[in-house]
Amino acid sequence: MACWLAGELFEAGGSDVAISLVPGGGGVLQVKMNGDLVFDKAAEGDKTPDLYRVKDIKAELRTRIENA
Repeated sequence: MACWLAGELFEAGGSDVAISLVPGGGGVLQVKMNGDLVFDKAAEGDKTPDLYRVKDIKAELRTRIENA
């Protein structure tokens, strides 16, 4: 899951982003951009993002990159 999500996020930002995967316990999954939290699995009821939610996350990242 993490590798697939990282690939999707890299696609959203291309060479404008750096992706870091940090091992964690207990199913932690967070997406941050410049230290700002974009997605937190725990805040969304520990639900793993489905394809539609990943598309939303990618769109948010694209918007943030464009506005940076």
